[in-house]
Amino acid sequence: MAVHDLRLSAIENFDPVHWHDVLLAGPKPDEQIAHLQQIVMDAGRAGIQTIGYNFSLAGVAGRIPGSFARGGAVSVGMNGVDETPIPDGMVWNMVWDRDRVVSGTGGTLPEISHDELWNRLEYFLTRMIPVAEEAGVRLALHPDDPPVSRVRRQPRLVWTHDLYQKALDLVPSDANALEFCLGTLMEMSDGDIYETIRRYVGQNRVAYIHFRNVVGKAPDYREVFIDEGDLDMHRVMTILHELEFDGVLIPDHTPHMTCGAPWHAGMAYAMGYMMALHRSVRGV
Repeated sequence: MAVHDLRLSAIENFDPVHWHDVLLAGPKPDEQIAHLQQIVMDAGRAGIQTIGYNFSLAGVAGRIPGSFARGGAVSVGMNGVDETPIPDGMVWNMVWDRDRVVSGTGGTLPEISHDELWNRLEYFLTRMIPVAEEAGVRLALHPDDPPVSRVRRQPRLVWTHDLYQKALDLVPSDANALEFCLGTLMEMSDGDIYETIRRYVGQNRVAYIHFRNVVGKAPDYREVFIDEGDLDMHRVMTILHELEFDGVLIPDHTPHMTCGAPWHAGMAYAMGYMMALHRSVRGV
């Protein structure tokens, strides 16, 4: 039994310093893959069943802050696509080689095609999934946030609902799973979010779920409180109950309340609302 009856179910994201050559097709991808494999094996030994990751070059980029949520609470949104090139020495909005970024000697990352990025994901999955299977760990892919075709002149992987299936089909395995971000999926311009939930949860491919709400579609949307967006959260919880989803639901981004702990208060509100929804659909 874990200390204080708490169990760590998942961790999220590899540090870019550990896998920039995998993401960027650099000179030492095999060496970095070996390190990632060790992380997965260590996670399995520690009883951590899921590692979420975002296979992205630009990462989360182009969002703007504003008083977008109920009562003027500060949140984030998007007004068009960020086309600023990425400096060499950065990936996923993080610096892995400060000297290159500061000096500017490396210029910017060359633009690549969607096919090239999918080839890099396939390289990653074919080497990581067998190790994850052995370790008893699921690798869970986060969709691209914001979900548009290209950000900062680089391609995105999962920016439509159907592309999640493409990622699953690359390496069919229970260990090749999804980090299901409801807000990001709702921001996508295509697809029925409720049918998408049924599709992937029904395949038992969803490892855990980010529970948040939005208004609008990319590239023009706003993040709002969990109970005021376009997504019917009670309907979502009902579908998950019907499908007997037994994974983890967690609050994700939250508007900031006006108090001494703005982020924490927003998270507490989201968590309380989620717990109430869960009790409601179970009839308790």
